[in-house]
Amino acid sequence: MGATPPRSPLAPAAFPALPEVGGLSLATIEAGVRYEGRTDVMLARLAPGSVVAGAFTRSATRSANVLDCQAKIGTHSDEGAAIIVNSGNSNAFTGKAGDGSVSAICEAVAKATGLPASRVFTSATGVIGERLPHDRITGKVKDLTAALGSASLEDAATAIMTTDTFPKGAGTTIHIDGQPVHIAGIAKGSGMIAPDMATMLVYIFTDAAIDQPTLQTMVSALNDKTFNCITVDSDTSTSDTLLVGATGASGIRVTDTSVGFMEGLRSVMLDLAHQVVRDGEGATKFVEVSVTGAASDADARTHALAIANSPLVKTAIAGEDPNWGRVVMAVGKSGAKADRDTLSIWFGDTLVAKDGWVSPDYSEEKAAAYMKNSELVLHVDLGLGGGTAHVWTCDLTHGYIEINADYRS
Repeated sequence: MGATPPRSPLAPAAFPALPEVGGLSLATIEAGVRYEGRTDVMLARLAPGSVVAGAFTRSATRSANVLDCQAKIGTHSDEGAAIIVNSGNSNAFTGKAGDGSVSAICEAVAKATGLPASRVFTSATGVIGERLPHDRITGKVKDLTAALGSASLEDAATAIMTTDTFPKGAGTTIHIDGQPVHIAGIAKGSGMIAPDMATMLVYIFTDAAIDQPTLQTMVSALNDKTFNCITVDSDTSTSDTLLVGATGASGIRVTDTSVGFMEGLRSVMLDLAHQVVRDGEGATKFVEVSVTGAASDADARTHALAIANSPLVKTAIAGEDPNWGRVVMAVGKSGAKADRDTLSIWFGDTLVAKDGWVSPDYSEEKAAAYMKNSELVLHVDLGLGGGTAHVWTCDLTHGYIEINADYRS
């Protein structure tokens, strides 16, 4: 991989101030998994009584780490849990060696923390198809464990970056019965991003007291409206992992009727999802694709993804060209129900097409001026029913090619 790309022009001004989550301790370390001179391993220790929920890639070639996490996600132990993540190597497509790496890391963390190996969750991100030099990680586990409590969420977010140009964090504090409950999380992701869990690593923590089945139900439902609604390049990773840990340290009990908690968790997940898109490799535009009037929500989603994933649409956006004909093309190819003569398209507030033809009031000059904005909304109404969907994407630039052409070098 070449030099780190410059910070995305769509990045937030700074890493946000996040609420402190009781029952969570973090540490990072430089293990030299692939690169020198950067932290590349993160360890999170969740207090006794913590529960963990998750969502994972549906890739048929998912990594050994993902398969191991999926097998463990419903387990419980009063001792708590640990999450260890490395960057630089995804431990994917590495056969039995990959399984052995996961086992070695889990056993090392279990021994150092006093946890059962069934409560150690691992993730890896980076190059596919190269064996993970896990001894570099296991050799640092004692130091990592001794350093628990010394790292911030920003430190942890930085340690798990690959082609990311900025660390990603989001958080909120909600109140239940007048008492504060904190939610904070980090993410990594920049390329190989497509909805099918979405392609990234995400770790969210809360001090709410909640049972695992309830938390899992919430995470699964919210995932479909957040991380499964983003796309950078239509490529689904082998390593997608979302883990949400609830420590219970606040003592505030959350149930499936706790609307405030659900909304707080949704806001953190959506914020992190948007940040992944804002850091899309080579991105200069953040784009919302809004589809209404579809025959069903499922059809609306199909149309929205066809638009958001179209290289022709994305390159037109990069060139600031209001080429609405490419949106028409994307709708037509999606396979979902559409009628040429009821289709309407907006770029921002500008109606560019209506009832199957260019709008009589369409102004190319106004539309072109709108396309110069760094944040755009493309709205399509099918005129067929009540189905709606929202998807977020970015443009496709020369920068994407430059980053990915030499990723392994």
